Amino acid sequence: MANFFPRWSNFLPIKLFICACVLGGVLTGLVWYYFTPKYTRVGYRPIQPVPFPHSLHVTQLGMDCRYCHSFVEVAAHSNVPNTQTCMNCHSQVQKDNPKLLPVRQSWTSGQPVEWVQIHKTPDYAYFNHSVHVNRGISCYSCHGQINHMDVVGEKQPLSMSWCLSCHREPEAHLRPEAQVFNLDWTPPAGQNQKDIGLALKKQWNVNPPENCAGCHR
Repeated sequence: MANFFPRWSNFLPIKLFICACVLGGVLTGLVWYYFTPKYTRVGYRPIQPVPFPHSLHVTQLGMDCRYCHSFVEVAAHSNVPNTQTCMNCHSQVQKDNPKLLPVRQSWTSGQPVEWVQIHKTPDYAYFNHSVHVNRGISCYSCHGQINHMDVVGEKQPLSMSWCLSCHREPEAHLRPEAQVFNLDWTPPAGQNQKDIGLALKKQWNVNPPENCAGCHR
């Protein structure tokens, strides 16, 4: 009796099994990568070469965000402080602390401290820090109460959908200009955040801040 199936079909179950294993491995890898905090970045808290407790420097010592992140009001990107900024204080304060050894080595060698980047927008998205903070968007909206963090971590996904949710209702995030860098600010008693935001939105649509006039016309 003639064979109905070619000889190669004898190995078809094995081939299908191997293909299923490979496909399963690829799917597992994709899920493992794309659905972990390191990708979505919420909760991502990498170890830095030098511990920098914002809760100590900002909340206890009263340092302003702009002392270290000095470009945030004038540039698209908020800069990481250079070694000179650190040494302005730590050439005298805690100058022999072993935790600050990478800073002292950087100061001696001229090589920057290799900080680990935490907050990052997708490559297809463009985010201008100066435009946002000059329009009344506080650091808090994206970074949370970083002034109370011993170890800085990602609080928001910074995805496109998350950005769009803010742009659909910006009045929920707008603050008076004097309160943009006050991460503990809350609306005064009897006032609603959205009402404050709506009033600011109307005001800035008529008279936009000088740094924003180029984009918001």
